[in-house]
Amino acid sequence: MKRLAILAAVAFATAISVLPAWAAGTGMIFVSTEKGNEVVVLDQDHNIVKRIETSRRPRDMHFNADKSLLYVACGDDDVIDVIDVATLEVVDHIPTGPSPEVFAFSPDEKQILVSNEEDSRLEVIDMESRLSVQDIPTGAEPEGVIVSKDGKTAYVTSEVADMVHVVDTATGAVTKNILVGTRPRRFILTPDGSELWVSCELSSEIYIIDTATNEIKGDSLIFVPPGFREEDVTPVGLAITKDGSKVLLSLGRANHVAIIDAKSHDVLQYVLVGKRAWSVDLSSDETKAYVANGLSDDITIIDMASMKPEISIPIGRVPHSVVIDD
Repeated sequence: MKRLAILAAVAFATAISVLPAWAAGTGMIFVSTEKGNEVVVLDQDHNIVKRIETSRRPRDMHFNADKSLLYVACGDDDVIDVIDVATLEVVDHIPTGPSPEVFAFSPDEKQILVSNEEDSRLEVIDMESRLSVQDIPTGAEPEGVIVSKDGKTAYVTSEVADMVHVVDTATGAVTKNILVGTRPRRFILTPDGSELWVSCELSSEIYIIDTATNEIKGDSLIFVPPGFREEDVTPVGLAITKDGSKVLLSLGRANHVAIIDAKSHDVLQYVLVGKRAWSVDLSSDETKAYVANGLSDDITIIDMASMKPEISIPIGRVPHSVVIDD
């Protein structure tokens, strides 16, 4: 019996020692590839450790609050895939309306709000029942979705209508339509919730909306890297530091990320990345930024201290979004 106990203890210790390094919060990088139909996982040393097969056309991705699950909107199969972060396997599928593109959780994670591109609607899905509980008409081709910290208001971009829709989440009513630039795509909210920044891809502009009044603040902002023309700039992805001091803006066909002083709106640095810089995310300690480059099939990692590119890593066909498990 004593020998069996020792063997059991050794077996348990061995099992613990070989548990996957990606079990929780270890800096793993997840990249969705629109045409690869997979989420690519890299370790802290930037080695690809797994390619997770997903439903077709994976795009926007978000972790749940404890980062145990990763949710992936898959536009061509009308589902949100759910990946277990510990096992790196798809464990569930949440049905959606036609062509889910971008989504956000309610603050209590009881609902998912998803833009259905082909149906021109914001769909609200109850997480427990997995049923649609609200179906809110928007302008054509809705994309960006963001929810206020108190959960009372959602904002949705309409690419074709050139509008930001303001939605009362309690009633599902659109309370205001804000006309912005051509083809609005994505959002960030400042940490204090007072400003909503909106990227407008085809007019090369950023609009800032005062969330207290839902009015546009001042003139639109335009960022053009040296050697490029304004029409080369197609801004999409946005990220903001926790203290609200810096905004990162991916400039699409201009192949740069602009690092911007959030108060003065001055450009602190233009950082050369890959082709068609798309989504951008920050590590939790804000030492690194990660950029998905849709036309060079890679991601670029930016060192935030020097504000210079550190490395670009081939990923797969048309990277769309990048998130970090840290």
